[in-house]
Amino acid sequence: MSVCIFPVSNGKRKQKKKRKRVGRHMASENGLLVVDLSPFFAADGDAGAAAARALAMEAVIEACQTYGFFRVVNHGVPRELLSRSLELSAAFFALPDEEKAKVRPLPAEATPLPAGYHRLPSHSPDKNEYLLTLQPHLGHNLYPTDPPEFRQALEECHAKLAQLGLLIQEVLTEGMGLPPGFLRGYTGGDRSFHFLLALHFFPAPTEAAGSTSGLSKHEDGQALTLLFQDNVGGLEVLKDGQWLPAEPDDGTIIVNIGDVLQVLTNKKLKSATHRVVSRPGRHRHSFAYFVNVDSDKWIQPLPEFTDKLGEPPRYRGFRFGEYQRLRLRNKTHPPATPDEFYNINHYAV
Repeated sequence: MSVCIFPVSNGKRKQKKKRKRVGRHMASENGLLVVDLSPFFAADGDAGAAAARALAMEAVIEACQTYGFFRVVNHGVPRELLSRSLELSAAFFALPDEEKAKVRPLPAEATPLPAGYHRLPSHSPDKNEYLLTLQPHLGHNLYPTDPPEFRQALEECHAKLAQLGLLIQEVLTEGMGLPPGFLRGYTGGDRSFHFLLALHFFPAPTEAAGSTSGLSKHEDGQALTLLFQDNVGGLEVLKDGQWLPAEPDDGTIIVNIGDVLQVLTNKKLKSATHRVVSRPGRHRHSFAYFVNVDSDKWIQPLPEFTDKLGEPPRYRGFRFGEYQRLRLRNKTHPPATPDEFYNINHYAV
């Protein structure tokens, strides 16, 4: 089975027909599209499942072209694991600062990213703290001892979200008409650069005027992000100049496209702008799993979305590690204004 909904000839007509058909197989909830992944877990010999997989694949591509965000259900990650992880994370972040500081990154530790507990500097416009863990098999992680069950939950999240990330990659690869395993050539077989964030967003001051930033508007720099959240809300996605709430929905996982896929597809897929707005008196907790790219990979628009469509590249090529270092400066040395943040427009043609 091969599905590609990008137009090659008579593109506008084919695209319109495809979108009409996809619309009947994709639900919409609070403005965010919902895709059922159950067909991808059905037996290969099931003819009905094969047809359902094709429709779900089209739905994923449609969501990535229009929003860059979508919600998945029947995704294979146990609901119990999601709720337990959020509870344990909230217990960890409720500890005194000196306890959380025991798992701060070690200065001499050589890791792709600094694993451990982080709190953004006071001058940052964003008000949050987080625990970063890398793939457990690498041996770089620093785990809290309190609560004692937190380590197991984090490692289970890594395993289950990695499987879901591989599935989403294969769905996108086939949906874009690329060879099997193509995206895994960028994200790595051992997932050495993938990481998981357990996030805590501080409540907005009750006297604050307007919205308070838990996380300023931005686009994710990686390939994919998988996110689940508690019931507080605050995640918003920018669509056609309007902020759409990605409200909590128990047991679902939100998927969004990152800058790498936007560049590879020459902006056919959308790395959507999003933010987290803090709520007065409400602590917010979430988990974000980043399907990252090997730092030595060269990223540029693929010929399938430039030369073969008769379109010029919209980005110049770059080494991903270079872009990652620029993005890291956004957190370590927050710019004076959001417009000064490094983002993918740094490489725009």
